[in-house]
Amino acid sequence: MAELKCGVTNCVYNKSEYCSKGDIMVGGKEACHCDDTCCESFTESKGDSYKSALDHPSKTISIDCEATNCTYNTNYKCYAEHVDIKGCGARNCRETACATFREK
Repeated sequence: MAELKCGVTNCVYNKSEYCSKGDIMVGGKEACHCDDTCCESFTESKGDSYKSALDHPSKTISIDCEATNCTYNTNYKCYAEHVDIKGCGARNCRETACATFREK
């Protein structure tokens, strides 16, 4: 599991830059650089109308990854030690990205 830091502060799962979802999916099957990826698990926070299923964020998280052209991807799993997700102010998952992506 990777140490995840999330800069998408308006995601319902983001708690102090850690994820409380438990696992995430990084999309970007044809990605050649980080902006071609996204956090498929992103859900925009709509105030207090929706609460995450987990109240406690985790520093480490399981990451499934479709970006098969990434150095850290082995059999659709991310094996980076540290992962940064960016996309401050995102309204949908396509406005997020895995900043850790490195092309093979």
